[in-house]
Amino acid sequence: MSRLLIDMIKIFLLFMISACIFYYALQLMHKEYLDIHRFDPPQGPAVKVFQKNNGLFDLLPFYLLGDE
Repeated sequence: MSRLLIDMIKIFLLFMISACIFYYALQLMHKEYLDIHRFDPPQGPAVKVFQKNNGLFDLLPFYLLGDE
């Protein structure tokens, strides 16, 4: 009985240590990816691509005509 309990404690400790290592590895990778600037602002003169829409009135012809 005591041998089974000692083996269970060993497995539990091994699992906890592995889980902690995995967690900190994920945290390290997350921090590394946060440092990458994927969306840098454009350099030089940039053209504004997005304009504010008028809401439902822009989509009204699509609702009325359907997918033709």
